[in-house]
Amino acid sequence: MIRRLCTSLLTIAALVPVVNMVCKAQSLPPVTRHVRDVVLNGQAKSVGRLPATQSMRLVLVLPHSNEAALQSLLQDLYDPSNPSYHQFLAVEEFTNRFGPTQADYDAVVNFAQTHGLTVVGTSRNRMNVDVMGPVASIEAALHVNMAVYQHPTESRTFYSPDREPTPDLSIPLWHISGLDNYSIPQPALARRPAGAQPAATTGSGPSASFLGSDMRAAYYGGTLTGSGQSVGLLEYYGTDLADLNTYYTNASQTNNVPVTLLSTDGTSTSCTYPSCDDTEQTIDMTQALGMAPGMSSLVMYVGSTDSAIFNAMATASPLNAQLSSSWTWTPADPNTDNPYFEEFAAQGQNLFQAAGDSGKWTATGRDSRIWPADDVYLTSVGGTDLETSSAGGPWASETAWSDGGGGISPNKFAIPSWQTAAAAGCSSCSKTYRNGPDVSANANFTFYVCADQTTCTANDYGGTSFAAPMWAGYLALANQQEFANTGKTLGFINPALYTIGLSSSYDTDFHDITSGSNGYSATTGYDLATGWGSPNGANLLNALTGSSSSPSFSLSASPSSISVDRGSSGTSTITATISGGFNAAITLSASGEGTGDTVTFSPNPIPAPGSGTSTMTVKVGKAALGNHKITITGTGGGVTSTTTVTVDVLVK
Repeated sequence: MIRRLCTSLLTIAALVPVVNMVCKAQSLPPVTRHVRDVVLNGQAKSVGRLPATQSMRLVLVLPHSNEAALQSLLQDLYDPSNPSYHQFLAVEEFTNRFGPTQADYDAVVNFAQTHGLTVVGTSRNRMNVDVMGPVASIEAALHVNMAVYQHPTESRTFYSPDREPTPDLSIPLWHISGLDNYSIPQPALARRPAGAQPAATTGSGPSASFLGSDMRAAYYGGTLTGSGQSVGLLEYYGTDLADLNTYYTNASQTNNVPVTLLSTDGTSTSCTYPSCDDTEQTIDMTQALGMAPGMSSLVMYVGSTDSAIFNAMATASPLNAQLSSSWTWTPADPNTDNPYFEEFAAQGQNLFQAAGDSGKWTATGRDSRIWPADDVYLTSVGGTDLETSSAGGPWASETAWSDGGGGISPNKFAIPSWQTAAAAGCSSCSKTYRNGPDVSANANFTFYVCADQTTCTANDYGGTSFAAPMWAGYLALANQQEFANTGKTLGFINPALYTIGLSSSYDTDFHDITSGSNGYSATTGYDLATGWGSPNGANLLNALTGSSSSPSFSLSASPSSISVDRGSSGTSTITATISGGFNAAITLSASGEGTGDTVTFSPNPIPAPGSGTSTMTVKVGKAALGNHKITITGTGGGVTSTTTVTVDVLVK
């Protein structure tokens, strides 16, 4: 609402004309907070002022124009019974319906220019106005003093305004990004403690470390590659693609996905050690590419502020349906980036966020610095300790990773509607605030990493920063299938994840992790250590895409016709293909065989989960004549399926 300070000047004499009303626009503070408590309460001691001539780059962020209508739309977009289900908006549609008006956007641009600031960037959703100018102009425009303070918990200083900004605008801004550097983004990355033994034993990389392709084999193992999909990665520094190339060379693999390094605000996309460390950036790429090796592109969104990066993701052409962030930081106001997250959901984009590497979340202190992992508009990814059956082999077992992030929202985000039922069945969960993580994946010190143009390491790094881009790659597989089926993508998957988690097929769609602890114990079902768990191959993918509404299987025979001499034997391979989370042994039987014929199967039954083959052997009796059709029936898990093989008996 626009508030105006109006003074009506009226004469008190009966016949004196009324003087015109004079109204002056009041300076409105932005909707979100900018000043840290440590500045306001004096805990951070002022040690000076920023030089008046020092140049600063800020992002002036405008609010949505119709938040109530947007919330209503988001409900409809993710309600399977609603006609608007998955009818996602293009950027232009979102802007026209919910973006700031052109007049308001122009007013902000004009405000910046008239106050000595240079507009260096605009956005097609009319959310961001990027400006640059000297500190003196910024102080005058926002009515603040840009001071320097001693950081209360780190051995450094930081800059910040001394009060909330109040720009001379008749419309409120949502936020002004770049006004302080109190919290410096950190990767959710951990290094194996000195003296600790390497954890990996079954990876296909050097020293049995895990490659990205091992994660694909463990968590998927199918034929989808992410074709037609693209992943977007949030990065605060650039990278040296030579490190990515070294990784693939050493792994004896080839990367066929084009990688785009995109600066969102003029930040350099290059990174050369020792002035820059690209360990996190390279990890993000290898994990996303390892899971979805056939995606159309991988985009690294490089920037210095969250506002610049997230808005670039929200306005990209084409949009990335799957996004990932492995960085955490602490904004002055935890609602700062919600406008971008809401736009992601409205446009069919899903952001995966690493849940942190300091164990259970706490309300204060180091373990509370996990934002934005507890925001309600993204998928929070926790950590596990994974073992596979062999190098490049399938999933074998998994426990909660002791350092994986999870718990009750430190920022006190209200529990979202899609989480309330799961929280009701979780003794450690809050029934009032958002719980996390939502899902998890391997994060132990088990990976092969190449970075900083130096010797690669094995089993040295871990962190939920491996798990988040891994999940983004997995969603690319699901969206490949969804797009093939419907021409659309899945969008924000949390409502669907929690529906699946509460369904009867949960144990077949997820690996339910029931052992280990991050401070909270992993338990049956949803928990604060691993969320719902890790993806169980194609089962979760099929559940997300609705490719099969119930567990099932089908049988096929190859060849479907065999010719056999009297008294001899012939064979056909019977293949069982499962879907919808089917997980049971399948027992085979035959009927319709000729007189004197015998039919056997090996193996029988086909062991759980039911996906596999069995060799059918038909021994033809010496008196058999003509041809006959054998019906093969498979039963298991309450499901029955049949196929046929025609036997042509040859007379010698």
